[in-house]
Amino acid sequence: MKKFALLLSMVVLLAMANSAHAQGYKSAVGLRLGFPLAVSYKFFISDPAAIELYLGYRGNTGYNYINPGAMYLYHFPISSVDGLQWYVGGGAQAFLYSYDFCPDCESFAFGINGAIGLDYKFANAPINLSVDWLPTIVIGGGYSGFGGDNGALSARYTLN
Repeated sequence: MKKFALLLSMVVLLAMANSAHAQGYKSAVGLRLGFPLAVSYKFFISDPAAIELYLGYRGNTGYNYINPGAMYLYHFPISSVDGLQWYVGGGAQAFLYSYDFCPDCESFAFGINGAIGLDYKFANAPINLSVDWLPTIVIGGGYSGFGGDNGALSARYTLN
């Protein structure tokens, strides 16, 4: 966990030092309203490329999990609509499960995901919206296999 926190800190510092952008914003913070519900921080590392870090939570009957993750996203402008881009990418995530029926039982799973989505930055407001689908392969924990139900509508406040 300490290595993850160190890596996350280094990535955030790198993002703050970055100044190149043509997306209408350099970084944004907000919520991923989907599967799972998550806090999101997205920042551009170059003109078309961004990193999104998120920390999610999902509560279910019988179990719940915490879901930290990171994605590399490559953006392509849609010239017919100012502020609209589509993106593709991929990333990795962890699933830290706990179970209601067994308080001492916990499990860990690792996921590798793809990403495809749309990203929109309002011209006259510090708001960014995106919608995406994250097909995921999960390894370990109580479930291993393909998960096609990950994705979200994200609403973020643009920081700069």
